[in-house]
Amino acid sequence: MKFAFSEEQDELRAAVRRFLEDKSPEAEVRRLMDTAEGYDPAVWAQMAAQLELQGLIIPEEFGGCGFGFVELTVVLEEMGRALLCAPYFSSVALATNLLLSCDDAEAKKDFLPGIAAGTTTATVALTEESGRLDEPGVTLGATRAGNDWALTGEKMYVFDGHTADLVLVAARAAAGVSVFAVERGAPGLVATPLEVLDQTRKQARLSFDATPARLVGAEGQGWPSLERMLDLAAVALAAEQVGGAQRVLDMAVEYAKVRMQFGRPIGGFQAIKHKCAELLLEVESARSAAYYAGWAAAGLTEQDTDELPAVASLAKAYCSDAYTHAATENIQIHGGIGFTWEHPAHLYYKRARTSEVLLGDPSHHRELFARRIGI
Repeated sequence: MKFAFSEEQDELRAAVRRFLEDKSPEAEVRRLMDTAEGYDPAVWAQMAAQLELQGLIIPEEFGGCGFGFVELTVVLEEMGRALLCAPYFSSVALATNLLLSCDDAEAKKDFLPGIAAGTTTATVALTEESGRLDEPGVTLGATRAGNDWALTGEKMYVFDGHTADLVLVAARAAAGVSVFAVERGAPGLVATPLEVLDQTRKQARLSFDATPARLVGAEGQGWPSLERMLDLAAVALAAEQVGGAQRVLDMAVEYAKVRMQFGRPIGGFQAIKHKCAELLLEVESARSAAYYAGWAAAGLTEQDTDELPAVASLAKAYCSDAYTHAATENIQIHGGIGFTWEHPAHLYYKRARTSEVLLGDPSHHRELFARRIGI
């Protein structure tokens, strides 16, 4: 099977890149980093109205565009390249994918149109103080009184949790792990922003104190949906990492061409040549892994079995290593200027280091990959 982007997908990439170059230049990224919200609501509205990005993978019956994961891969790669400050990953890669994975037509009907229209920002609250990403790691309690549910406990490292209009919470009910929807401002819900290394992606601690919640899907049947969401989100993050890795590689090569030392560009020295060549190989390999994972997530590969769990872990592990290495070497090639606040190299380095551990670090995903292929 030939894997290649269609003309429409290439046009989508070009349109998103033009939009982000206009709306997410370095100066705007730095400005939004210092705000409490972490994004510009006006730009968020434009993303929905002009490009329909929030509804990209949402079916048309729920107000979306009905595209697949390949198109989402294209969009996230461009967002990673631009270091976009917006709750897109949390709303689309996490919350939308979780809603689509849950067997609850009413929840989809109630929540997805708002996400598609850009009027609702959403996120998923899964990890707790332990940071575990498995079913036993979900300990936040859900209690039932008649037809009503209430949540009590705490969630950590919730992407955009302090600004989200809708939070999908993994909680443990009597029948097992379940998914619950909590709307912003619900009684007993307290969101506290966390201090994080990467200020371009906000995180929060969410505390629940007998907070009213709505069950999404069947009680005790939440983990399969959460697990699929984690795999899809890993593929989405890998695509974003590829965009960032390509950008820092471009920065390094451009600087190596113009920085003069001993009367010649530093790109002419073998040590720099070898660094750039090695980075090119790693970035291209990462791109191949992320693209294949995107096709697997879209169900477009020719394999008879569901490849997504294995290739999601493979892509996340490799792309994490490649992005971190590229961001590190970019600083080394830039020398002293790369360490300064004035240069964007450190912004990508922080994004690379945090993305490396988000949704599980490379060691975690290599272990998952080995388990999933039966090693």
